[in-house]
Amino acid sequence: MEQAKYGLILFIFLAAPPVAYVMESIMYLHMHMQMPMLVIAGMLMARFFQIRFPQFFEKWNGNGIPGILLFIIIIGFWMLPRAMDEALSELNVEIFKFISLPILAGVPLRDSWKKLSEKIQNGIIILFTVLFLLMGWLYIYSPVQLCNNYLKIEQVTLGWAFITTSIGLVVYMIYITVVDRTKYEIENNE
Repeated sequence: MEQAKYGLILFIFLAAPPVAYVMESIMYLHMHMQMPMLVIAGMLMARFFQIRFPQFFEKWNGNGIPGILLFIIIIGFWMLPRAMDEALSELNVEIFKFISLPILAGVPLRDSWKKLSEKIQNGIIILFTVLFLLMGWLYIYSPVQLCNNYLKIEQVTLGWAFITTSIGLVVYMIYITVVDRTKYEIENNE
């Protein structure tokens, strides 16, 4: 339950107007700092919901597939330039961002990930690697400004951040392919 408190504190910190304003004022901070931190806040708070509503998660997310699909849909939506733009200009979209990323992305991700097979986990990582490469290419090479609230140079910077993230995911995939992780796993005696 301690994690849930930290998650709530992180969520409140991110929702504080001065922090939200600073993070939303720079495009790559908005996409690659604020949004992932909201998902992390949800992941930290997920344990509270799992303990409080165990039947719900067992009934609706028993094998992890529905939860991970919800996570993919929410993250896919927030990667759209139009969604980022509207989060800055429409209050209801901003509120939806602060609800959807922790509750509809972070909580299902934590509940689903360990329920998924290793092949599905790797498939999801590959999916996001390809998606980040495509988004990076789109933001870098788009001839038009995709977001009205940000400058073109910020758009290019965000594109390079997507490319860098996808390179990190490729390095991770190479690592888990080459290294035998069973030698480093700690037995759980719970």
